[in-house]
Amino acid sequence: MIPLSILDLSPIPEGADAGQALRNSADLARHAEALGYRRYWMAEHHNMPGIASAATAVALAHVAAGTSTIRIGAGGIMLPNHAPLMVAEQFGTLAALHPGRVDLGLGRAPGSDQVAARAMRRNLGGDVDDFPRDVMELMRYFEPAQPGQQLQAVPGAGLDVPVWILGSSTYGAQLAAALGLPYAFASHFAPTQMMEAMETYRAGFRPSARLAAPHAMLGVNVIAADTDAEARRLFTSHQQSFLNLRRGRPGKLPRPVDDMEARMDPHGRAMLEHSLACSIVGGPETVRRGLADFVKATGADELMVTGQIHDHAARKRSYEILAGLHAEMALAA
Repeated sequence: MIPLSILDLSPIPEGADAGQALRNSADLARHAEALGYRRYWMAEHHNMPGIASAATAVALAHVAAGTSTIRIGAGGIMLPNHAPLMVAEQFGTLAALHPGRVDLGLGRAPGSDQVAARAMRRNLGGDVDDFPRDVMELMRYFEPAQPGQQLQAVPGAGLDVPVWILGSSTYGAQLAAALGLPYAFASHFAPTQMMEAMETYRAGFRPSARLAAPHAMLGVNVIAADTDAEARRLFTSHQQSFLNLRRGRPGKLPRPVDDMEARMDPHGRAMLEHSLACSIVGGPETVRRGLADFVKATGADELMVTGQIHDHAARKRSYEILAGLHAEMALAA
């Protein structure tokens, strides 16, 4: 079986605050490390009342300090919001504190609405070449400093920080292929171009000093519980949150409900079926079949699993069930 990793948005459940969400993230990361997950990534989002990981490098430092072996990283840093040098310094600091454990995923979306994007950037100017240029500039800061070099990232220069390109379209796939970098696709919320992006990335990949062969990781929502019915109930928190966001009413992660079908109109139902198509929800046997089918259909090299579950204990249990199934499938392979 291919490796499993975790994407954590550090959700703020109804009835809790950001501090509790971040403590939950640290606890989940320790749990994931013990269960054998490969990576624990956190994502940059702004102006979102239900997500606590806006200061992603700071949140990752908190998680990394409580773990010892699992790789930690950004999935991702929205590079248009930041100067490349500052990102290199932040992740260079993480790499200096936690050698050999830090990944840096880069995206070109704002991770926010236009109001927040303007507040961060002061203007929304730029051209289509900014993102590739900024990625290349950032990677240069991780190269060993040369004699007489006027500008360097400290910490950062000479440190091993693998850079990933993130995307939800073929744009990121083309860039990752051209630069010879690993690629992560956001199929957990934007599955439309998943297969086209995978084909584009693999066909155009150029080996580099950083990566000899293409490595594609796909996002997938997994909600596992002891029964199908309980998993479907837990999933209603994610469904409600997604609909609230798309309707312009973002908030904390709602409690699960028993009447989700009755709460949806045809448009909302169609929206969920489309955007959350890459979701595996159920008891152990349902998740086992769904996982095997997804890997076979996509040819992914790695899966980045996320699960928006209101109750922290249930979220830990979901990842525990998944890890157990993954281990069984690996032994049987």
